[in-house]
Amino acid sequence: MTVARVTEITASSEKSFDDAVEKGIARAVKTLKHVTGAWVQEQKIVVEDGKISAYRVNMKVTFILKD
Repeated sequence: MTVARVTEITASSEKSFDDAVEKGIARAVKTLKHVTGAWVQEQKIVVEDGKISAYRVNMKVTFILKD
């Protein structure tokens, strides 16, 4: 029987939402073993002086718990 767990992470990038997702997953796999997927729950932008300064994503990352 396989048991999975879901953890929520937030990542940001100065480039794009896609880059924020890539950075978030790259960081998650350094800490979590057996990452199998993720879904982007929320996207936000940070605006400073009338311009976008950061793209942020809130993700739920799924990983398998090992026996």
